[in-house]
Amino acid sequence: MSRIGKKPIVVPPTVQVALDGQTITVQGPKGSLTRKLHPEVVISHEGGEILVERPSNNPRHRALHGVTRTVIFNMVEGVTKGYEKKLEAAGVGWRANVQGNKLVLNVGYSHPVEIDPPAGIEFKAETVAKPPFGNVPLITVSGIDKEVVGQMAATIRSIREPEPYLGKGIAYVGEKIRRKAGKTSK
Repeated sequence: MSRIGKKPIVVPPTVQVALDGQTITVQGPKGSLTRKLHPEVVISHEGGEILVERPSNNPRHRALHGVTRTVIFNMVEGVTKGYEKKLEAAGVGWRANVQGNKLVLNVGYSHPVEIDPPAGIEFKAETVAKPPFGNVPLITVSGIDKEVVGQMAATIRSIREPEPYLGKGIAYVGEKIRRKAGKTSK
């Protein structure tokens, strides 16, 4: 058995779960998420728990077992608590602002970079002190769908990835940037 897949998912009393064949809808205080799950995995909702079972011990079914349970757990967690990713843009003179619901980044290009959020995603921008760069923008991406929050944070990071020589770039908070030594003179 998959160690993750065999654990039941405890559904809080504030969350409603609806199963319609292989489509699951999870509704909670923060919103609603719907997802179509793989047809080979059996999902049952009994009382306050959701159980995920696999039809055989085939490696494909073992993989689907754990991932399906994790996806459903993330849906339940998202509609109750939500998810957020924080990024910091370390560079001299770099700015991040939220205009309406758009994120506008000034990160060393000749033009500002504007990012429209997908449905259910919210941006926040503030500044924090980071010693070599002074005040740096701190960007928070939040929402109820873990996949979409992670993808949006990765898209923002890809605009100006951290470089190893000066450490400039947009990085996740707590990410360790591997630094390299520059050229040496003879």
